Amino acid sequence: MTERLAEVGARIDGIRQLGAVVNAMRGIAAARAQQARGQLASVDSYAAAIAAAIGQALSLPPAIRPKNPAHRQTGSALVVFCAEQGFAGAFSERLLDAARADLGHCKLYLIGTRGGTVARERAISPEWSGAMPSHSDGIPKLADVIAEALYQRIAAGDIDRLDAMFSRWEPGHGCRVERRRLFPIDLTTLTSPKGNDPFVTLEPTVLIGELTAAYVHAELCTAALHAFAAENEARLQSMTSAHSQIERQLAELQSVQRIVRQNGITEEIIELAAGETASRTAGRR
Repeated sequence: MTERLAEVGARIDGIRQLGAVVNAMRGIAAARAQQARGQLASVDSYAAAIAAAIGQALSLPPAIRPKNPAHRQTGSALVVFCAEQGFAGAFSERLLDAARADLGHCKLYLIGTRGGTVARERAISPEWSGAMPSHSDGIPKLADVIAEALYQRIAAGDIDRLDAMFSRWEPGHGCRVERRRLFPIDLTTLTSPKGNDPFVTLEPTVLIGELTAAYVHAELCTAALHAFAAENEARLQSMTSAHSQIERQLAELQSVQRIVRQNGITEEIIELAAGETASRTAGRR
């Protein structure tokens, strides 16, 4: 009985230690998701300002409007933001499932170490891969690295279309996979703000090129931040479920511990009573 009680106690200690780890992971995921959500508003505002600037530049007199040469389709690229770490459910699997139809004709740029592992399990070989930062403050640097890798292929004429695929977290609904066009920019969606024409000191091609690069960078930051927040929200949900399961197991083990201890006490009392009875019987003889 003592061995049984020690075994149950050891299991309770192990469950409690696991619960401490789960609680820590849950707290980290919640903090990271909250920070990323707070930064999204700033990045969205920045992207909107760049889009407005492009629209304003395109509304300038025709003499400095960029020319629109005949387009020759060369190739497409898809940037997929998967999970960096585990314990996020089927986060990466859903994204790769959504991108399956594009893998045959698109160059895949895969972000996320855990996503890379899932891709290898599916025999998917990305054109380029990188890791998500551990904190959202590293998102702009990641966008720089992705853009540099993409621009090399764009400059070589290998890519003329670029999309981003990422997960967006919606409260009450979980993760939703979203796809967004990054390049070429859909000029019909850009509106020129009313007012005086801007004072321009750059050549039109340089101006539009710089604004386009800034816009693509802002959109990459937006996609990465959404992915970062969604991954941590998914991990928070998984850790919350794990915490509930741990609480149930702990309650069950504590109930077993009480029963085992009570049975042990009962057996000791019975043994003592039996011994006392035997002693009295022997005394009368």
